[in-house]
Amino acid sequence: MQRISPALAALLALACLLPCGRAVAQAYPNKPVRILVPFVAGGTSDIVARAVGQKLTEAGYTTLVENRPGANGSIAAEALAKSPADGYTIMVGSIGTFAINMGLYKNPKYDTLKDFDAITVAVRTPNVLITPPGFPAANLKEFIDYARRNPGKVSYGSSGSGSSDHLSAELFKQQTRTFGVHIPYRGGAAAQTDIMAGNIEASFQNFGTVVPYIRAGKMKALAVTSAARMPQLPNVPTMIESGIAGFDVTSWQAVAAPRGTPKDIINKLHADIARGFRAPDLSQRFADQGFENVLGTPEQTAVFFKAEIERWARVVAASGAQVD
Repeated sequence: MQRISPALAALLALACLLPCGRAVAQAYPNKPVRILVPFVAGGTSDIVARAVGQKLTEAGYTTLVENRPGANGSIAAEALAKSPADGYTIMVGSIGTFAINMGLYKNPKYDTLKDFDAITVAVRTPNVLITPPGFPAANLKEFIDYARRNPGKVSYGSSGSGSSDHLSAELFKQQTRTFGVHIPYRGGAAAQTDIMAGNIEASFQNFGTVVPYIRAGKMKALAVTSAARMPQLPNVPTMIESGIAGFDVTSWQAVAAPRGTPKDIINKLHADIARGFRAPDLSQRFADQGFENVLGTPEQTAVFFKAEIERWARVVAASGAQVD
């Protein structure tokens, strides 16, 4: 029998592997895709994650949404980092989870740039300063006056330490020279519930999640953090209009997979999510709530992650906020 040289054997093995690899990519997905959510049900990350799940299901996937709240998204993010890089575990996370935590925690248990492959930034939305309906301030100026007259008596709820709503409050306190007590929750929905119940005095919540409550009179909106007014609530002024110069904060939600996920799978997930989010039913529903579709490419999203990490590290340092 004629012997095959080691070099020829290697070439034959490679020739077998290449079609097999393409077959695996083409077969994806052949089992459920788990979508991790770093916060409790009802908040912005949860809303976006369930929309991702809905649109992937319509594209032929089987999806499972799993809420794993805690530590401003760190628990879910660490789980994602440790998951197999096979496309069957992804995460929809916030600006806090993907960007702010990198500067907030002394020793974060994951690294956004090293542990994840970016898929897309899905949506963005401003925050809005809300109070209970009966709070004794009809506008932002009256709120600032009240906070100055009652130092330490205004409690600010947030969706977690280091979230965009937490740092919005920290920036607000710096620029207005007011003081308030920060109360971190395990997600925006919990903070919203306590606002409506009157258990806390204020919160900077993602605009898209609270519009229905504001319209129903269950919350009072004093100002939005975007540079321009939001058409969904045209009578609510911006922070800048209300005298807080340069106050422009936008929160965002993005999708990522564990580092090393095959590029073909990353591209397929991006294409299917982007197609679903551009569908008239979802894009209109999100627009009505104040969400703006972004849907950048994986490459654009990776560059954006790096820029946002650097930006918010500076904000965290200036605020003095830090978590062990």
